[in-house]
Amino acid sequence: MSRICQITGKKVISGNNVSHSNIKTKRKFHANLQDKKFFNPETGEWLHLRVSAAGIRTVNKIGLSEALKRAAEKGYYKA
Repeated sequence: MSRICQITGKKVISGNNVSHSNIKTKRKFHANLQDKKFFNPETGEWLHLRVSAAGIRTVNKIGLSEALKRAAEKGYYKA
């Protein structure tokens, strides 16, 4: 499974490690992804999603069905 949040679309970005002597080497910033089960009361089934911490807060704030609808519109979630 790829390292992309299925709700917000957050993914790996690249940057630099900067040492004390200002030497720069490439590094990756990974999204804070969690494998989480959500219960969908409309369908009565459990969904397994790979979501970031921000994605979990989004689901808690707007609800699972609305979050999935918005993610599907943006192409992050495929039912």
